[in-house]
Amino acid sequence: MSYKVAVVGATGNVGREMLTVLSERLFPASEVVALASSSSVGTEISFGDAILKVRALDHYDFKGTDIVLMSAGSPVSKEWAPKIAEQGAIVIDNSSFWRMDREVPLVVPEVNAAVLETDIKKGIIANPNCSTVQLVVALKPLHDAAGIKRVVVSTYQSVSGAGRESMDELFRQTRAVLVADPIETKLFTKQIAYNVIPHIDVFLDSGLTKEEWKMMVETQKILDPDIQLTATCVRVPVFIGHAEAVNIEFENPITADRARGLLRAAPGVLVVDKREDGGYVTPIEAAGEDATFVSRIRKDPTVENGLSLWIVADNLRKGAALNAVQIAECLINRKLLKKAA
Repeated sequence: MSYKVAVVGATGNVGREMLTVLSERLFPASEVVALASSSSVGTEISFGDAILKVRALDHYDFKGTDIVLMSAGSPVSKEWAPKIAEQGAIVIDNSSFWRMDREVPLVVPEVNAAVLETDIKKGIIANPNCSTVQLVVALKPLHDAAGIKRVVVSTYQSVSGAGRESMDELFRQTRAVLVADPIETKLFTKQIAYNVIPHIDVFLDSGLTKEEWKMMVETQKILDPDIQLTATCVRVPVFIGHAEAVNIEFENPITADRARGLLRAAPGVLVVDKREDGGYVTPIEAAGEDATFVSRIRKDPTVENGLSLWIVADNLRKGAALNAVQIAECLINRKLLKKAA
């Protein structure tokens, strides 16, 4: 059986990656439609060996569409996801708007695909924040084995997480530094080239940024509400790929060797952990890859049952596009998707 799929926000970084992933994984699509704002109508986008012409979201009839992958931001999702779901399609949304809605499942297939078995009440499934996705993929097998009490995570997040224009700003600023031109800052709060910025998303009254808050509440919703998590989220001058330095405190004893074995056996995880020069994965090696890479697995001697590790993934793929497509595949494999009329 094949399904009609629409990608909303098809001209953005994640939207383009969704089309790439659908093609690469030979998703059983009878038709794939690329949608964006009216200003992008007619733009040509690659889909495998084919070329799709972008259509306007505002004027598209979703009747007969089975799955809609959305990556167009919270305001668009807030308005359009319910309208689309009312027409019978399942919406898999990459924005932050629906993630904490109690009637909307927040899903990472390797971690909690079983929640899809319950009623998807609003016809909407939320894709987690990119930094949360790779974290919980690595935490899941360790939590199952030893029970996680507390997580302290520092992220090193690429500029692609803030969109294509942010990648352009890093490029322009880097070139300007090299030729001694003035540095122009438009999108970031400070110069990003040859710098790091400890600020992603808006500040909350608590002193956390919203990105840090997302990691906390999303991890609890996906994995376990009793896990305590604190995060410091940092934007770094990398084009693609998020990295995370993670300290974990467990309820029960667990050795680095056991953790290494559990992670090697876990779905979606690749362990590259040699205690030698270059025996770990960095963002440039993770770019274009589907796996969540884990390195530097070691005992944390500052707590009774503690481990430290390093997690890297392509934020546009596993952190967004791939995870959304995997959710759609879960719906099909679990026979949870009813073909639209």
